[in-house]
Amino acid sequence: MARVGDVPSWVARPPDAHPCTTRKAYAGAAVELAVAPHPLLALRAFVTQFPRPLGKLPKDVFRDLLAPGARGPVQGSEEVRVAIRDLLRHGGYKPTGRGKPASEYLIRAAAEGKLVPINAAVDVGNAVSLHSGFPISVLDVDQLKAPVRVDVAQAGARYVFNAAGQEIDLEGLLCLSDAEGPCANAVKDSERTKTSDATTTTLTLVWGTAAAGDRLDEAVGWAWELLGRVGATVDSVELTRGD
Repeated sequence: MARVGDVPSWVARPPDAHPCTTRKAYAGAAVELAVAPHPLLALRAFVTQFPRPLGKLPKDVFRDLLAPGARGPVQGSEEVRVAIRDLLRHGGYKPTGRGKPASEYLIRAAAEGKLVPINAAVDVGNAVSLHSGFPISVLDVDQLKAPVRVDVAQAGARYVFNAAGQEIDLEGLLCLSDAEGPCANAVKDSERTKTSDATTTTLTLVWGTAAAGDRLDEAVGWAWELLGRVGATVDSVELTRGD
C-alpha cells in the first residue's frame, strides 16, 4: 500500500501540465481534481479500488467501530469541531441544526445506536469521521463526470441528498462539483453520486482544516489501514490549484 502523499501509480502528467496536476482515467475520461484557493481548507482525497462490488463484500467488518462507546486510534476534539464549523461558515453557510457537519451527526447517531453498517466504503468513512471529527465524503467514481472541482457553492445551488428526494441548500458551502453540478460536501452528499451494491471504485474526500496538523493525515492513514482489511487498494490524489 502506498503511503499518504505518495504519487499514485496511475498519475499521468502531460509535458505541459502543472507540477501539481494528477489525472486518473475513470468514467471513460481523464479527470483532474482542482481545488479553489481557501484560507482554511486542508483537503485529502484518495481513490479506492475494491476487489469485488461493494454488495459482494462482507457487511459487518466494521460494525464494532460504529457501536456506542467504540474507540478508535484517532480521536476528535472540541478544537477540531470548532475548526470544522469555522471552515464551513467561512463562505457564508450556517453549519447548525440539520445543516451541521456530518461528523457531528455521526456522533449523535452512534450514541443512540442508530449507526449501522451500509457497505465497506461508507462504513470506513463513517468510522473514521465518527472518531476523528473530520467530515468525510464517499462517492462512486463511475457516477462522476469531468471536470471535477472543489469550491464554494453559489446562490441557488442545491441537490437531492436522500432517496426520499429531500434537498439541501448549498449556498456558501464548500462542495465537490462535477460537470452536472455539486455532488458532495462536509454536510450531506448527493444521492446522484452515492455508492451502491455495484460500486467497485470510490473517491473519498476528507474535509480537514489547516489547523488540524498531523491529526488529519493520521485519520487518512487509519482509513487506508481499514480499507486494506477488505482487500482494497488505495491511491492518494494530489490536488491542482483551481483559480
